Amino acid sequence: MPEQTSSSCSLTGCTKKWLLRLTVFYVLYLICSWLDTIKDRWYVFDPPFLHELAKDAVATHPDNLDGMIQHIVTNLTDTYPASAGIIALNTDSSEWTFNNAGGAMGAMYIIHSSITEYLIIFGTPLGTEGHTGLHPADDYFHILQGEQWAFKPGALEMERYAPGDVHFLPRGTAKQYKMHEGCFALEYARGWIPLMLPFGLADTLTSTLDIPTFVRTARITGREIVNNLLIGKI
Repeated sequence: MPEQTSSSCSLTGCTKKWLLRLTVFYVLYLICSWLDTIKDRWYVFDPPFLHELAKDAVATHPDNLDGMIQHIVTNLTDTYPASAGIIALNTDSSEWTFNNAGGAMGAMYIIHSSITEYLIIFGTPLGTEGHTGLHPADDYFHILQGEQWAFKPGALEMERYAPGDVHFLPRGTAKQYKMHEGCFALEYARGWIPLMLPFGLADTLTSTLDIPTFVRTARITGREIVNNLLIGKI
């Protein structure tokens, strides 16, 4: 008889634990769903503005990538000055780091990183190709130099993007892409940026084992997110 009571208590305790877990999961789900409906209130960058800025950089500094980058950073700091406290920007354009993601390899300079947005320069003088990733964010890939090709299942012809073009990848979609020699782009993503980080860092841990690059990327990204949180930018 005592054994049956003990077993019954154990079963009841287990049921309560699972009910608690399910309740917590459901509450978290409701919170995340609600946050997803209001996340646009934390966006600062405007996609049409960034597209015009990228095209202006290409037109003003043709075949001069460094000039394009400085043009972009200067215009951004003029539009969003640090004194306004709207958004924090990383103006150190020498702060590049390798990036391996989805089988593709290049280098990136993080101009901005926060919980809901990031803005980077990404590319390689050698060329690369891979998987775009399946992200919970909209991605705008503004070609500055070189050319990018893209393909999605079922398409019979490739997509081609040249300097001044923007390759828009809506959240929840994925493609194969190829960046030819000397291709660089201004990439802007808006959505839940922390959920994109595993894709951006996984290859380093499972393939290249380039731990210094992993640490450098995590340090810069974390620093920029914290800098923005300190001024109230989510």
